[in-house]
Amino acid sequence: MDLFFWLALVLLVVGVVGSVLPFLPGAVLSVIGVLLYWWSSGFSDPGLFGLFGLLAIGVVAIATDYGAGFIAARVGGASTRTALLAGVVGFVLLFVLGPLGMFLGVAGTVFVIEYLEHEDAEESGRRALYTTAGVLASSVVQVLLTLSMLVGFVVAVVL
Repeated sequence: MDLFFWLALVLLVVGVVGSVLPFLPGAVLSVIGVLLYWWSSGFSDPGLFGLFGLLAIGVVAIATDYGAGFIAARVGGASTRTALLAGVVGFVLLFVLGPLGMFLGVAGTVFVIEYLEHEDAEESGRRALYTTAGVLASSVVQVLLTLSMLVGFVVAVVL
């Protein structure tokens, strides 16, 4: 095993960790790890089938990372404007209070805006709950996807 294998492996492991930690772009790091090793092997290892499979998983993980909160808000019934504002507030509060700030920011923003628009506390609470559950679920999905990239990479390259 060469230096690039170990560097790719580290990037893939950090990618799994980054799927949980908010300041690390986990899926992006995993994709970079796969591409780095593929480049270092002269574009031969993993083969094209393995490479496209790993990259497809990575693209889904990236889309999940950046779009799941918005999609969860929309599925829960929140307006597009509410979903976008919740994403912005959650992102800002992430830097102030960490992961808790992100969840409080998203849930609080959805609740407040939906309540101001509809004056229905129960419905606003339901929409905020769906949105927050979607954000949490996206973290679980990201971990599973980046972990599958790590395992797939090891299987494709070592075995």
